[in-house]
Amino acid sequence: MDLQQIRYFLALAKELHFWNTAGKMNITQSALSRQIQSLENELGVQLFERNKRNVKLTSAGKFLKEKWEKELNELEYMHQFARQIHLGESGTIRIAHPDSISASLMPEIVARIAAQYPNLQIELVQVRYNDQYEFLNSYKIDMVITRDMNTVHGIASVKIYTDHLAIVVPENHPYRSVDDLSKESLVTQKFILPIKDEGSSYSDIIHGMFRSLDVVPDVYLHSEFGSTIIALVRKGLGVAILPDSYMYHESPGLRFIQLPFETDLYINWRTDDHNPVLLNVLRLIQSEPLAK
Repeated sequence: MDLQQIRYFLALAKELHFWNTAGKMNITQSALSRQIQSLENELGVQLFERNKRNVKLTSAGKFLKEKWEKELNELEYMHQFARQIHLGESGTIRIAHPDSISASLMPEIVARIAAQYPNLQIELVQVRYNDQYEFLNSYKIDMVITRDMNTVHGIASVKIYTDHLAIVVPENHPYRSVDDLSKESLVTQKFILPIKDEGSSYSDIIHGMFRSLDVVPDVYLHSEFGSTIIALVRKGLGVAILPDSYMYHESPGLRFIQLPFETDLYINWRTDDHNPVLLNVLRLIQSEPLAK
C-alpha cells in the first residue's frame, strides 16, 4: 500500500464512477481497477460494492475514506511545510540588535522579512556587547546587528548602514545646534556615556570624537542601555552622546544635535551556517539600501 493507491481510493470514493475517476487521475480504467483491487487485497477489506451499473462504498470503505482524508490532508501539510523549510520560507530566525535601531531600522528590516516570507517566525532579542559573539557561536541567535567591526574568527560581517552620533540634551539646554559646541562649553558638561568596552570600535568612535575636540569629558554615569541614558538626560542629570537613530524613539523633552561623526552598523553571522532561512534573510536585508 502506498500514498498513490490511497489517492486513487479517495478519488473513486468521491466520484463513485471508475471511468470518470480514471480520467481525472490520468490513468486507464483497467489500471485504476487493478490499483483498487490490490489495495483491497492488501488490507483484506472490501472497499467498494460494484456491479455493471453502480459503485458504492462499503461500511469499511466509508470509515477509511473519513480517516484517510484527514490523514492525507495532514500529511500534505507536513510535506508542504518541509518544502518551505527546505527553501528557507518557513522556520524561525533569531536576530539580536542594538536598542538604538529599535524604532528606526528594525521596523524596516522586519517589514521586508514579513512581506517576503509571511510564514517565517521572527524573534528579536537584545544582547549585551560582551555576549554577542558567544550567543552567535552557541547558536542562541542566528545573526546579530552591531555597531562594532567584527574581529572574531568564523564570523562573517557586512556593513548595512551608517548613522551619525548626536549630542542629546534636555529641551531647555542652551545647546541648539552644533555651532554652540566648543571646547570651553563641553568641559563644563556632565556626560552620561555607554560603558567603555575594551575592543569595541563603537566605544572607540565616541572617545575618538572627544580626542578630536581636545576635550576630556566629565563622565560620571555609564550605562549599557541607551533607553536608560535617554531617561537620565530627560531628568536633567547630564548630556549624552548617542547614535542619532534614537531620535526615532518617542523622546519628548529632549533635543538631538547631529554631530559630524559616523557610526556604522554591521550584520554578523556564522560563516559555516548554511541554514536557508538565514541565507534568505541575509540576501533580503542586503537587496536594497535600508531607510529609516
